[in-house]
Amino acid sequence: MPFRIATRPGSSDRENEDFAAATDRTAVLLDGVSGRPGNGCVHGVAWYTRRLGGLLLAAADAGSGPAADDGSEPGSPLREALAGAVEQASSLHAETCDLTRQESPSATAVVVRVHGDRLEYLVLSDSVLVVTGSGGARLFAETRLDDLRAELARAPYETEPGTPARVEEEDRRRHEIRAHRNVDGGFWTAGSDPRAADAALAGSVPIEGVCGFVAMTDGASRAVDVFGAHDWDSAAGMALGRSPRALIDQVRSLESADPDGLRFPRGKRSDDATVVTWQPDSGQG
Repeated sequence: MPFRIATRPGSSDRENEDFAAATDRTAVLLDGVSGRPGNGCVHGVAWYTRRLGGLLLAAADAGSGPAADDGSEPGSPLREALAGAVEQASSLHAETCDLTRQESPSATAVVVRVHGDRLEYLVLSDSVLVVTGSGGARLFAETRLDDLRAELARAPYETEPGTPARVEEEDRRRHEIRAHRNVDGGFWTAGSDPRAADAALAGSVPIEGVCGFVAMTDGASRAVDVFGAHDWDSAAGMALGRSPRALIDQVRSLESADPDGLRFPRGKRSDDATVVTWQPDSGQG
């Protein structure tokens, strides 16, 4: 199947913590959740995402099972693939690292598999999948993290803008979001707990009428949800019509034009960005 992949680190002096790979029918995209000092792991986030990604691709590509008439996935085979890959990846460093810590390495995930006449998908946390067709673009996104951010943002600030106190308050708010990761009632990423797979958005759509799909980590999707340079339809159109790299290059240009985040506030000036595209019978290698 004709997959294309592009990825760039957020900074030249930092390791890219994203991961993407594909077989002839299955693609996996991961965005490593940046670690903090004392996260309990001696290996690092990039080490973890590469191992989880390889295990997840192998498990998802080996999976099978027809979709139900309503488009759901009986037995949730992609969820099972994710849960199994999390267990296997965790076992690789369980004896050397403290995986009980909430900050231990984890990743967002998108998995897409072409199976018979269906396009099967799984989306976890804030990486996204856009499927295009004759009726336009359809976004598949798991929104627990966005919902939590919106809820916390409704609370008024208690400090003055531009002051050290405001910087401290903003850091506390970010920490409050992290405190909800991988706990019941919060949002989930693929770390050491296979229950994350239960939180993923999973299903399938008929492949007939699908013109292509684009999977993006949040470093690439900020072209839409941070900078507003695209809607999901036009972002997918650029990645499919030109190249995955073209979308990432545009994001880098937008970041460079607002280096301090004054016009477009964001947690990181520049983030790892990865895009995976697929089009049927396009003749791509």
